[in-house]
Amino acid sequence: MPMFLRKIIHSLYLSLVKVMVNFGSPVRHHAFAGSGSSRQLCEHVIRTGVSKLLIVTDKPLRDLGVVDRATAALADSDIDIAFYDGVLPDPTYAHVAEGVAVAKTHGSEAILAIGGGSSIDAAKIIAASATSEDNPADWVGFGKVKHDVLPLYVIPTTSGTGSEATMGAVISDPVTHEKGVISGGPLLPQIVALDAQLITGLPPHITAATGMDALTHAIEAYIGVWERDTRLQDARMGVKLIFDNLPTAFRDGADIAAREGMAMGAYYAGLAINQVNVGNVHAIAHQLGGKYGIPHGLANALVLPHILDFCHQEARQRLAELAVLIGVGEADEDDGQLAHRFIKAVRDLRTEVGIPDHSDLIKREDYDYLTDLAVAEGASYPVPRLLDRASVFAILTHITN
Repeated sequence: MPMFLRKIIHSLYLSLVKVMVNFGSPVRHHAFAGSGSSRQLCEHVIRTGVSKLLIVTDKPLRDLGVVDRATAALADSDIDIAFYDGVLPDPTYAHVAEGVAVAKTHGSEAILAIGGGSSIDAAKIIAASATSEDNPADWVGFGKVKHDVLPLYVIPTTSGTGSEATMGAVISDPVTHEKGVISGGPLLPQIVALDAQLITGLPPHITAATGMDALTHAIEAYIGVWERDTRLQDARMGVKLIFDNLPTAFRDGADIAAREGMAMGAYYAGLAINQVNVGNVHAIAHQLGGKYGIPHGLANALVLPHILDFCHQEARQRLAELAVLIGVGEADEDDGQLAHRFIKAVRDLRTEVGIPDHSDLIKREDYDYLTDLAVAEGASYPVPRLLDRASVFAILTHITN
């Protein structure tokens, strides 16, 4: 299809999405922040009067005692707690079905997700599936979850996905290796706790990958073409906090100030993408995760600088503003030079936190498959420049060892 026709279709599609979003019902969302905020969230859950609570998490977090620390305030309550700890990276419909079975057998009245993006995303779809007989695969897309879901509370234990602040959930098909996104107001967590005390034990490589994931969210929200609400302010806060705190959190995971900065940076980035969605980095990274199991944050880090190069001309003003924001240039300098300087800062940060610029897992014989999916997915995002096959091929070549 000619690019001019793709641009017309893309514009019409975004206009339709904007109308759908504007007609949606407002959703309440609150956050407790700071060390000890997980206790505040648990105390709130007790005050709601819920009698049966399902905790969705992963087994390593339970074995490490993180879940017990996060829920210490619930220990002396009368709440009957059940656990689903079978979540794995890139959760599948099978994981959701297992969690729903636990919820229904237990009679759960609310869900508390504790973990990274995989646990949070699984919990969102479990919350929706526990009150419906629909096949969750039919909900892929925007606004297809129209029923009431179980109340959802979240305590993130990484600073990356921002899923605690979004109404989207990523789900994987283990057969096709494709990822789908289920998105809609009912999936937005009611209350979250950003407790840095629970993140201090995060290993450096996970700190790095999740941090670059959050940075990708903030940048993509900022350079997108959808002007909406506070996305610019939230995205700027995310970029600044991550550049200021990720290197320290990577070097010294016990630094509470850096961990709190990263928790807030990821949260602001999540708020930003919740308003305007993500972009071309994710369109490619989702395929790398689905096909090869490359962790999402790492996949984003591999692709991010190349996408910024790809849309440098279209997004140069926004990229120049970010360069000034992080202190690598002055406002009176040329936008093009500032944009290049910001892209270099992204590459330098990636290197500083030990993330490579290529992967041994990507196979050249898969380029056609990956490209078709990436181009199609990218067309659904409010991006400054639409992906084309040649550009995706070039990016894949750059990141393949």
